[in-house]
Amino acid sequence: MKIKIDISDEYDEPTIIIQAKVWSEELAALMKRLQAQEPQRLVGVEDERSVLLDPSELDYVYAEQRKVYAVRNGRQIELKMKLYEVEALLQEYRFQRFSKSVIGNLDQIDRFELVFNGNLCVHFKSGSKEYVSRGYVAELKQRLILGGGGRDDA
Repeated sequence: MKIKIDISDEYDEPTIIIQAKVWSEELAALMKRLQAQEPQRLVGVEDERSVLLDPSELDYVYAEQRKVYAVRNGRQIELKMKLYEVEALLQEYRFQRFSKSVIGNLDQIDRFELVFNGNLCVHFKSGSKEYVSRGYVAELKQRLILGGGGRDDA
């Protein structure tokens, strides 16, 4: 992707022009980021206190026994939302479904390895790890390797 910036007194307000051969997921993600008003933050509960969570700092979010938890630096913080609601809020932050009960942050992945049963074991920068079900492996690999670079690609 090429980026050109032209700074001049002749412009009254910033204008963004996107030129592409075809519409792509990368362009759709870029449009979402450009149109976002301000970063969303999640509110979690830890030790009976409300905690503000920056989505970019989360490793993953998972559901267990009818509760939803966000994992940040190895700490589990309960969210008072349904997993599908969290997934909708986190779409613009490069979160991807890992399994029926887990959504992972692609920008926090350090490495991954194939497990004997076809699943992936994803290791996060914080040291925590989570597994990706077989049905989600191909899409995750494609976003990570082929077309889903980091934040600086958008």
